[in-house]
Amino acid sequence: MAKGFTLWFTGLSGSGKSTLANAVAQELRAQGRLLDILDGDVVRQHLSKGLGFSKEDRDTNIRRIGFVAHLITRHGGVAITAAISPYRNIRDENRKLIGDFVEVYAKCPLEECEKRDVKGLYKKAREAVAAGKGMQFTGIDDPYEEPANAEIVVDTSTCTVQDGVKMILDKLHALGYLEEGAQASADHRAHHEYVPEELLKKAEAALKKAGKVHTDVLLKELHVGFTTAAHLIDRLAEQGKVSLK
Repeated sequence: MAKGFTLWFTGLSGSGKSTLANAVAQELRAQGRLLDILDGDVVRQHLSKGLGFSKEDRDTNIRRIGFVAHLITRHGGVAITAAISPYRNIRDENRKLIGDFVEVYAKCPLEECEKRDVKGLYKKAREAVAAGKGMQFTGIDDPYEEPANAEIVVDTSTCTVQDGVKMILDKLHALGYLEEGAQASADHRAHHEYVPEELLKKAEAALKKAGKVHTDVLLKELHVGFTTAAHLIDRLAEQGKVSLK
């Protein structure tokens, strides 16, 4: 029986946690792993409905996520969490509870996260602060404590989703959480997946229309999976049709 583990993604809002988490989940499912994704927004709608954004409520929310992840891991499953989880001590508390805990820091400058803010949350937070009203928004008027010793750090401002996924799978393999041969299979798919020319053209058109090169554009416009979206962007970059800078 494969060993269970928790893959704990942390980072600012807009840093790409959910994008990476879903892309890794797709690869792990392809390898036959049973898993659940505990996304921060979804958890707040169901498991933590009614909680606010005070430090106490944030801690309660992250402890609840940690407990569910602990149960999944204990029974041999893979728990993938994607919540900001801004406070280091609560993340470390969950690390102790879960044991088989792999922390992934989606590192991204605040300025870049604000550029990606399609919901306008950062703008709203800055306006609230300017008006003398706090929103307790992480990165603006509430702190984000970077991981001191994360097992994996993915700089999502410069790294493609595909490369980030490979980095994470490589580390999971090195830590003994992936069976022999699984990583080689993932690498083969990542580098040799066939991409239809018609789909490439649609992807290029969608990215140009949106005015930005990001997997979210293709997820929304083409309704493809995260890994496919990353492949499309990489292929277009190789052909010089889009820039990743």
